Amino acid sequence: MSRKWDPPKSSLDKGVGGLTLEDVSDDTVATSARYVFEEGPQTEPLVPPIYHSSTYKLKSVDDYLEILEKGGYIYSRLNNFTSDNVQSVLNNLEKGEGTLVYNTGMASITTALFGFLKSGDHIVINNPCYAGIYDIAKNIFPRFNIEVTFVPAGCDVDEYRKYVKSNTRMLYGETPCNPTMAILDLEEFGKLGRSLNGVITMVDSTFASPYLQSPIKHGIDISMHSCTKYLGGHSDLTAGSLTFRTKDLWQEAILYQTTFGSSLSPHDASLLLRGIKTLPIRMERHSSNGQKVAEFLEKHPKIVWVMYPGLPSHPQHAVAKKQMKLFGGMMSFEVKGGLEGGRTLVEGLHVIILAVSLGGVGSLIEHPGTMTHGPMLMDDEDRRSGGISDGLVRLSVGLEDPDDLIRDLQQALEKVVC
Repeated sequence: MSRKWDPPKSSLDKGVGGLTLEDVSDDTVATSARYVFEEGPQTEPLVPPIYHSSTYKLKSVDDYLEILEKGGYIYSRLNNFTSDNVQSVLNNLEKGEGTLVYNTGMASITTALFGFLKSGDHIVINNPCYAGIYDIAKNIFPRFNIEVTFVPAGCDVDEYRKYVKSNTRMLYGETPCNPTMAILDLEEFGKLGRSLNGVITMVDSTFASPYLQSPIKHGIDISMHSCTKYLGGHSDLTAGSLTFRTKDLWQEAILYQTTFGSSLSPHDASLLLRGIKTLPIRMERHSSNGQKVAEFLEKHPKIVWVMYPGLPSHPQHAVAKKQMKLFGGMMSFEVKGGLEGGRTLVEGLHVIILAVSLGGVGSLIEHPGTMTHGPMLMDDEDRRSGGISDGLVRLSVGLEDPDDLIRDLQQALEKVVC
């Protein structure tokens, strides 16, 4: 049974401001399109709408300061309804006091680093780490007189404590670590940070997602995610997030975000919100697939070792069991044959795609020594210091049938000459 609706009327039909549609010429599209349609069924959308508007109408000049003080919308670089929605959802997942979303994962990292650190400060960072932060630590921090100390990824938290000085302002860790999958003990890391006056702890939890672990619950001050990865989950957006343990840190970070101009676009915020809705079911499948693939690789004669938190052979397996709900879809492994062995494998696959990034529904593989941690960002000595060998391969296991993935790896490994 069909229903007949009258066409909706714009506010110009009602003579707003003394104007009606009769006063507007047919070719004045800009004028006739500037008023929203107001009549129609008063229902609430199931999915939060995308607010593309860059700016918002004010009734008086006094509204400007009042909205800045009490909340509301003025300009989308400051805040946006669609982005606020996804920030609220993420904050509930992370159990923080406030969350901010950014246009990339690196935007979230750099906003935190250059917001909370100043000239003369000192930071301790695990090595290896994501190549972007390594580049900042090695090449950009020195220009700002920010001192850096590297500690081995997966080390005991006492290694961090050993290098704390009077000017130490931040302790930075990744868990699982990119690309070697080393695990940081979040509980001990949080305790260390809280025992030090004026020191911020920050953890990149991208490889786990909020579904598998909660840094804030363990007392970490800032939990960071590249939302491009598991949170978005479909390889169709770039975004980042920071969640804060205290309201004071969150409010300070709001100023940095708006000043640096690193806010997330409303369209990407909508895509991110959509991805988060399926995060639990996706992470369950990523984890079950990851376990099966890791167990296959560990037994293969052309694989030297596999680093996957769900394997008892992982050096920090006990820590991972303590702080992770499941073990996710990320792993790294060493292929026999060094550089050529690794390259032969990643270029010989058919189901698994050779590409950077991770955490999407499709399986992705890359060779860190020539790609994400390659000559563009790191030299041979840099890679050696982080344990990134020539035969190291990083695999992001997707949602495909695990038997298809195993068969694909099997046929590619047959081409590897040891």
